[in-house]
Amino acid sequence: QVQLMESGGGLVQAGGSLRLSCAASGSIFSINSMGWYRQAPGKQRELVASITSGGTANYADSVKGRFTISRDNAKNTVYLQMNSLKPEDTAVYYCNAFVSTSAWRWSWGQGTQVTVSS
Repeated sequence: QVQLMESGGGLVQAGGSLRLSCAASGSIFSINSMGWYRQAPGKQRELVASITSGGTANYADSVKGRFTISRDNAKNTVYLQMNSLKPEDTAVYYCNAFVSTSAWRWSWGQGTQVTVSS
């Protein structure tokens, strides 16, 4: 079984920065893609950014130039550096990963709240 543990959420003023972390643990053989999604109240969950094991990153248009995703493969950890935060970035942020244990499957974290005040 795989556990994804997020940390780093909180309350910040508009224009500020936060760094989210997500560590995967358990009986992991390999991790392919890792990423961050977010869900604001009354809205669908949306992709924020993802990164392959080789380091190729993909971003939602709304965060390009402000957010940076990175990962430490040795630590099975993915990060999301969020700069120039806006009130519309307020959401619960979820980590996910495509993980191989006995089989490949997607795993999700419990989520961490990010609130940006105006």
